[in-house]
Amino acid sequence: MGDDRQPPDDRQRQPPADRLRTDVPHSARVWNYLLGGKDNYPADAEAGEMIIQAFPDIASIARDQRAFLARAVRFLTGEAGIRQFLDIGTGLPTANNTHEVAQWMAPESRVVYVDNDPLVLTHARALLTSTPEGACAYVDADVRDTGRIIEEAARTLDLRRPVGLMLLGILGQLPDDEDPWALVARLMAALPSGSHLALADGTDTSDTMTRAIEAYNAHSASAYHLRDPDRIAAFFDGLEVVEPGVVRTSDWRPDPGRGSQDTPPSHAVSGVGHKP
Repeated sequence: MGDDRQPPDDRQRQPPADRLRTDVPHSARVWNYLLGGKDNYPADAEAGEMIIQAFPDIASIARDQRAFLARAVRFLTGEAGIRQFLDIGTGLPTANNTHEVAQWMAPESRVVYVDNDPLVLTHARALLTSTPEGACAYVDADVRDTGRIIEEAARTLDLRRPVGLMLLGILGQLPDDEDPWALVARLMAALPSGSHLALADGTDTSDTMTRAIEAYNAHSASAYHLRDPDRIAAFFDGLEVVEPGVVRTSDWRPDPGRGSQDTPPSHAVSGVGHKP
């Protein structure tokens, strides 16, 4: 894994408290605002309101993605028999976190969260507690540092056994010139046969949403990059995509009694793939 490791930038070497910037929006805190959370600052709320005014359905996309996380973890824990999870781009803890859903179904489940937002780290240490039978750990790392992520995750997870890799809303934060497709391939290559990838991201299928994200990018500490659904589906290359495929987020195995008719048009897609 030595070839995959990338040296952290100067900010990543700083203690989390010293990296906290409250004067500019950060994606995890803006997402928290869109979900109705309180763990954000005025700059995050201002950015969230700007997006909502330009594209009111953004809040429903945030809720859809959170609901997909719970459905995907239930599938992975129940039907696929996964007992280990690597959740990269965790975001701020809220209801139905990965370890809560997995350990509700299988208390022995082990979960490693990865994020580089210092506020996320503070909350994770306080809130992301495991069952006695399982384990819950946190890695302070950037998604680009795949070698370090795998190395640190191996302290908690047995990488000889299948892992559920969760990448929800994180790959859109990487521009095309950083080749996020290769990043996913590196992460999956480090995981054994039987592992799964659960992924969700926003699409460029709405001109209104595209303009809203462009306005957000102009004021945020990090940019979000919307993509064509086919390019998002390409993250699953080499994997066996689980039915119903890479589809509109609300259409991925909806809970009984719910489906696309119950949600506004969504410009995000989700899917789960199995590593042969």
